[in-house]
Amino acid sequence: MPARKLLLAIDIGNTHTVLGVFRGPRILADWRLTSSLQRTGDEVGIQVRQFLETARVSPGDITRVGISSVVPDLTDVYAAMVRTYFRSEPLVIDSELDLGIRIRYDDPKAVGADRLCNAVAGFAHYGGPLIIIDFGTATTYDVVASNGDYLGGVIAPGIETSAADLHRRAARLPKIGLQLPSSVIGTDTVSSMQAGILLGAVDSMEGMVRRIQAELARRERKPATVIATGGFSSFISRSSRIVRHVEPTLVLEGIRLICDRVNRRGKRAR
Repeated sequence: MPARKLLLAIDIGNTHTVLGVFRGPRILADWRLTSSLQRTGDEVGIQVRQFLETARVSPGDITRVGISSVVPDLTDVYAAMVRTYFRSEPLVIDSELDLGIRIRYDDPKAVGADRLCNAVAGFAHYGGPLIIIDFGTATTYDVVASNGDYLGGVIAPGIETSAADLHRRAARLPKIGLQLPSSVIGTDTVSSMQAGILLGAVDSMEGMVRRIQAELARRERKPATVIATGGFSSFISRSSRIVRHVEPTLVLEGIRLICDRVNRRGKRAR
């Protein structure tokens, strides 16, 4: 791959960390690994360099790195890794950066960086109003107004979280694979749990979207576009007509857009 300035975007979540390499607006490759607090900066650095090798990307071509994180301890690990292995100072996303949107949360600092990235990327691609559903450790709903304001949202237990909690709290309920059952009426314990967890998640999501749409109707002239992202986004959207767009790497795209914005404004300031 010809040498050219590339951006490495890192999305650190509670369960998984997702990385993506961008050349301009185009994502060249992305990877997912577990968010382990046991990993050292060297272990993470070696893993990231191995990922880059699979995409035939030289570490020397990475000139900028952006980090969105909801795990402070891992933020420090990855930031140190970037300084050591990429000789770069990473941009860590937070509400105090100029994101190009206004945050209408009581305490803007309390909004997760991943949610801000979703809002920035969603609005850049689809305008507003928006409802962005991120299926991760938690299922979050982020609401963006037609003028781009981040209005707030909803936080609910995630699909894997619900399944693990049910198995942990009920002695006779097994740990199950998360796949849609053929029927809502289960004929054994596993299919009954799959129906309850997965089809229940679809119905819960659709009900929450309807509630948000009804509240938004008091201030917006058109219904919000619904976007799904996160690990289960494609999986859930196949069972729902409410989701209009599936963007599995929306947080990474948000990191890129914010890094580009900060970079442009920094150049103008100089």
